[in-house]
Amino acid sequence: MSDFSTLSRRERQIMEILYALDGATVMQVVAGLENAPTDNAVRRLLQILEEKGHVQRHKAGREFIYRPIQSRKRAGERALKRLLETFFEGALDKAFAVHLGSKDARITDAQLDRMMDLINEARQKGR
Repeated sequence: MSDFSTLSRRERQIMEILYALDGATVMQVVAGLENAPTDNAVRRLLQILEEKGHVQRHKAGREFIYRPIQSRKRAGERALKRLLETFFEGALDKAFAVHLGSKDARITDAQLDRMMDLINEARQKGR
């Protein structure tokens, strides 16, 4: 499967819509795009994504539904890994520190508790 980092801006936007809707028709993708191109242009972009191995389609009545091949979880893992390698020397703690230091960071006590649980689990497993 191709790497998402090779996708154009518009292809990434389409993939975001497909993940958000758990699959979509051409018209649903067009509706979700800001400054959307024509229906035919979106149809062609979906075909390109299919050729690249990112989406699959199936017939539903008169329309095709396009769905990502890779699960949202797996795509997120790969994107996070790329982000960490590109901007934080592969270090999750550096990314977390930047996020915590951001004025836009909104982390609840429940989220902090969950992170502490995950950290403790990782320590117990010896990671």
